[in-house]
Amino acid sequence: MTQVALPHAQAAPRPNLWRRFWSRSNERIGYLFILPSLIHIIAFLFIPLVFSFFLSFRDWTKPGFQDAPYIGLQNYSFLLSDRRFWQAMGNSAYYTLLSVPLGMAFSLAIALVLNQKLRGTYLFRTLFFMPVVSSWVAVSIIWLTLLDPNVGIVNWVLTSLGLPAVNWLGDPRSAMPSIVLITIWKGAGFQMVIWLAGLQAIPQELYEAAAIDGANRWAMFRRVTLPLLAPTTFFMAVTGIIGALQVFTPVYVLTKGGPLESTNTAVYHIYRRAFQEFDFGYAAAQSWILFAFIFLATVVQFWYRRRRADEIQF
Repeated sequence: MTQVALPHAQAAPRPNLWRRFWSRSNERIGYLFILPSLIHIIAFLFIPLVFSFFLSFRDWTKPGFQDAPYIGLQNYSFLLSDRRFWQAMGNSAYYTLLSVPLGMAFSLAIALVLNQKLRGTYLFRTLFFMPVVSSWVAVSIIWLTLLDPNVGIVNWVLTSLGLPAVNWLGDPRSAMPSIVLITIWKGAGFQMVIWLAGLQAIPQELYEAAAIDGANRWAMFRRVTLPLLAPTTFFMAVTGIIGALQVFTPVYVLTKGGPLESTNTAVYHIYRRAFQEFDFGYAAAQSWILFAFIFLATVVQFWYRRRRADEIQF
């Protein structure tokens, strides 16, 4: 009896072990590359964040942590009636309402001019961006000298023109607007770059079509430029409000919260409560309330942006 040779079953393809090893090796190398940043985030962001939340429920007014008893929500309940803290929050809101829209408008005007094909445009872009990379402390000291009521150049120019001198940082009515103007001057270069990126992303064909329809420059700006800059405007508003509510360095260097607490912003008030009065538990509670307000303001902006997008679609 003859045996019929059955066809050999095809062997399953062997996995490429070298390829699997190499892909896993690359994955491990990738984790090694991000490990320093991960350690930095955990050590200087995550751990202090958790510790500050834990600290907000304790009365830590002495150097030793063993003398920080748990007091529950007493810090938060006392905060609701703390007039000084809410005055500082009001100063931060006032600073934000002044600096964010004025800074956005000023930097947009600069970007519109420097977006033209003019001689020396790149030089002016560099000059406007130079204050951004300068130290806030150095800039504040320079402006402190310029705005000096006795020997400052600004008052010298005013008196030369026959105008009265102004005590820029010593008068409660002018101290906060002065800090706002300094902030706008320093941040205009960064915002200008963001606006330029948005302007250069607008197709030139839209302006040509608008010109054919008889639109002038103002109509092009209002009907073409501003609507297409909506994503950039939203980004600038969100980041600007978040940064403005956390202003600290110019207040610390220029006015120390004065005169008469007129420039005592929320972050500077928290700093004084923690590192001058050494009430770390209460300062931690204040910082979390400030975080809640910043988070709420950001959520409202995202909600309004989404609502506007839905209205446009329908």
